[in-house]
Amino acid sequence: MANTDVEKREAQSPSETERTRSRRVYSPRVDIYEAKDAIMLVADMPGVDEKTVDITLEKNVLTITGAVEPDALEGYQLAYNEYGTGDYQRSFTVSDEIDRDRIMATVKNGVLRLTLPKSEKVKAKKITVRAE
Repeated sequence: MANTDVEKREAQSPSETERTRSRRVYSPRVDIYEAKDAIMLVADMPGVDEKTVDITLEKNVLTITGAVEPDALEGYQLAYNEYGTGDYQRSFTVSDEIDRDRIMATVKNGVLRLTLPKSEKVKAKKITVRAE
């Protein structure tokens, strides 16, 4: 299987100043799978849905963001909190081997699945040899 470059952005030297936010920002845990024709990222982002997750790919940097609002129970005031809510953000550097026009994403029960198809030009091609 080819070793297609998908690199955690955090592993690289910072190229811009860290942004400050009033909310907590979590880095979602991500598993990365590779097949001969695609790469799949599976990110755990509890509480997000299709309306609160955003994915961008700009200059080979894939950025996943999401937001979770705390549940407000009518008539109750929060007395103790162990489950933190806030924003999610994670960035990856992807190679030029990814077909940007065919990237697909789905989210179900707070699990984001992002399929990054490999470009046709990088797939192995069988060359037919003919006798003369």
